[in-house]
Amino acid sequence: MTSVQVAIDALNAAGQNALASALAGLDGADQQSLAAQVDDLDLDLIGDLVNRFVHGGETEKPLGSVGEAATIPIPADDAALAAEAQARSVGEDMLRSGKVAALLLAGGQGSRLGFDGPKGDYPYAPITKRTLFAQHAAKIAALRTRYGCELPWYILTSPQNDAATKASFAAADHFGLAPASITFVVQGTLPAVDAQTGALLRAEAGSLALSPDGHGGLFSALRRSGALDEMKAAGISTIFSFQVDNPKVRVCRPEFLGYHREANAEMSNTAVRKSSPGEKMGVVVELDGTTSMVEYSDLPDDLANQRNDDGSLTYWAGSIAVHCIEVDFALRLTEGGLKLPYHRANKKVAHLDANGQLVSPSEPNAIKFETFLFDGLPLASASITIEAARDDEFCPIKNADGDSSPESARQLLNEMYSRWYEATGISVPLAQDGKPVDLEIDPRFALDADELAARLPAGFSITGPTALGPDGAIIS
Repeated sequence: MTSVQVAIDALNAAGQNALASALAGLDGADQQSLAAQVDDLDLDLIGDLVNRFVHGGETEKPLGSVGEAATIPIPADDAALAAEAQARSVGEDMLRSGKVAALLLAGGQGSRLGFDGPKGDYPYAPITKRTLFAQHAAKIAALRTRYGCELPWYILTSPQNDAATKASFAAADHFGLAPASITFVVQGTLPAVDAQTGALLRAEAGSLALSPDGHGGLFSALRRSGALDEMKAAGISTIFSFQVDNPKVRVCRPEFLGYHREANAEMSNTAVRKSSPGEKMGVVVELDGTTSMVEYSDLPDDLANQRNDDGSLTYWAGSIAVHCIEVDFALRLTEGGLKLPYHRANKKVAHLDANGQLVSPSEPNAIKFETFLFDGLPLASASITIEAARDDEFCPIKNADGDSSPESARQLLNEMYSRWYEATGISVPLAQDGKPVDLEIDPRFALDADELAARLPAGFSITGPTALGPDGAIIS
């Protein structure tokens, strides 16, 4: 029996008769391509999702009982500072002993920024035009030097940007890092189905309408690629995951690693205080007594706007998508025991009809299925959430303008670097708009204000836009 016939029989057995007929009617490369995609499908899973979300009409479950999340706040007294110092020591020991791997989520494209290519290739820096990939690579290099560790770096790409991402790293000579120390892992995909019938849709004659399976798919991608087994064999216990679009992120922050280890946690969060009730951030809460995260759009307005007696938001803990994840926990999530729940998303999906004609709908016509990384939180045996200083750790670049844009990130970075300089007694001039001039500091020269103070030469001053290179040389 040919592979094509095997695929046709499997589709018919799964009730996907329309696609089976379409496959039988093709020939040549289109038929072989579509058969190969069908062979990669988990038709049992798809059948279950179709039965639940299409025929069964399953919707998102009600929130349940919502309460404030337990958090470790920014230290405000001597006891808290001592606890943070202890956590930092534990985290630094984890890094030095090779217990940590860094994981960058970089599957997105720069389309919302008006940029054609992987988001990590976006040249966000105002002076050097360094890219987000280059910024994160410099932090990895700096951490390896500071802690004398290998710190393997895993990068989660998507089928849409994997080749371009690898080409970008190759063209940049892997930003000075050993290529063998970087592992690219491709996120999985799931097919879209017709919202009325559950039929699998085709984007082209020889291709299904596929889309990424959500950031929760990183667990299965790591398992499928062999990365989890590789980590386990290397003695790595903890994965530090972070997003590509935040140039301020404190990669492998030792305090976070230490708090996570001290609590014997399986998956943990970093949160910042939301700037407003409507800010588009997931909110860390206690949901039915378990640490969970609720999408901003799913948190009822009365809860989103609820305030404490001092006027602060009750549900303030906005997730910045920075997590510590135990390798053993990730293995359990991919061994058939614990499983992340699937969510449905109603989308407009262009597809071929029964006659092979392209249909471009004006209204949502299809369902896409995805999993969310944060849904691992309530499945963890223990979890902690630490509060991070927003001014020091969060400046996302998501939109072309306005909030979370390159311009807003530039201003926030300038303000942070200005604080670093002023802590050493160096004044930073203001631009014509009354804000600090453009500043850049390569992480390989200084990862934080203390390192900057220790490495700046005597007599250093700033007279205008200034970028410090990896060796402290001024680029202006």
